[in-house]
Amino acid sequence: MPAARDTRPPVPPQRRRVVVTGLGVVSSIGIGQAEFAAGLRAGRSGVSPITAFDTTGYAHANGCQVLGFRPEEWIHRVPTAELGRAGRFSAAAGRMAVLDAGLTGADLRGVRCQISIGTTDGESFDLDRLTAAELAGGPRSLDPKLAKRTASTRLSVAVARELGLDDAEVLTVGTACSAGNYAIGNGLDAIRGGEADIALCGGADAVCRKTFTAFYRLGTIAPDCCRPFDADRQGILTGEGAGVLLLESLDSALARGARIYAEVLGYGLNCDASHPVAPNQASVARCMELALADSGVKPEEVDLVSAHGTGTRANDITESRAIREVYGDSPPRTVSLKSMLGHTMGAASALGAIACALAITHGFIPPTVNHRRTDPECAIDCVPNTAVTADLRIVQNNGLAFGGNNAVVVLGKGAAGC
Repeated sequence: MPAARDTRPPVPPQRRRVVVTGLGVVSSIGIGQAEFAAGLRAGRSGVSPITAFDTTGYAHANGCQVLGFRPEEWIHRVPTAELGRAGRFSAAAGRMAVLDAGLTGADLRGVRCQISIGTTDGESFDLDRLTAAELAGGPRSLDPKLAKRTASTRLSVAVARELGLDDAEVLTVGTACSAGNYAIGNGLDAIRGGEADIALCGGADAVCRKTFTAFYRLGTIAPDCCRPFDADRQGILTGEGAGVLLLESLDSALARGARIYAEVLGYGLNCDASHPVAPNQASVARCMELALADSGVKPEEVDLVSAHGTGTRANDITESRAIREVYGDSPPRTVSLKSMLGHTMGAASALGAIACALAITHGFIPPTVNHRRTDPECAIDCVPNTAVTADLRIVQNNGLAFGGNNAVVVLGKGAAGC
């Protein structure tokens, strides 16, 4: 007689706790996590006139370029001529994250590793140059070496090549301005589900004429600086850079005595596809609720929200209303790093997550700079102009993209206090 069939649902394996032990940063306010943290605390502005491309004909052309970056200091295995500007940022930030975690490429080659890099534009800086060359001289004038490095997939491949990780799972995430958080969610799932031991995740983008011109023609480029949540705000500034976080299990970090910046508690994703560019309040609120539920966190436990905060009327009002929908009439302090960094596109939420981890570690809230007076329709405490000391236990990091691609990551201090 056959044995009775067990119809009980399988017991899911216990999710591993996941922590951040390495940070790699290329930004307009600092290169490396220490310089970036100092820039955040000081409220440093990365604004300067754009020089990466010819801005003749634009009435105003400020941006947040990365100045003083020397790729050869960080990129040792891959010839830099084979990488575009964003690829160089990505590879350098990946190496920084590994070094910051106290690991070497050799250490990583013995473990299962996932690499996930998000982006908006890929190597559009080089595509701009190819387009200009073709317009000037026809198809025969195109540089094949330049064309070869334009594939957006090379942003994540560059990290793998630079670290010698031939067997790593490599992903490039193209969900635009929320892509960094998407990548972090990928890494979190891979480690807590037991599919990877180490995850290198984040985002990278470089300033380019295409994106600057698109926002300029929409009338959303600010003439001087970015003032999120301010009654006098006039729009965004495009920026660039890369942020890469090294994630591993809490058990692994404790076993090797690693410094723990923060624990990745959970994340939420949704896509409403409601409008090509306008955010949807209900959908943004729902994404935050999904992230809190995945993290096992109650709204009253959150100490800080790092907002998407672009400095446009549509985003700032919609996002702040969504925050109050979730948190009530007394929401946590809510800051926008874009006031300092500009909009770094695919790198934005990755750099935001790194800022959150540093804020937890060092006990401060970075300011929203360039602030004059808060728009009454936003009705939040945006920590204007000056950083404040704070014991942060749980921090939420928002990433919102065109097409309603929303991604929210929640970080906590718990494991960092172990």
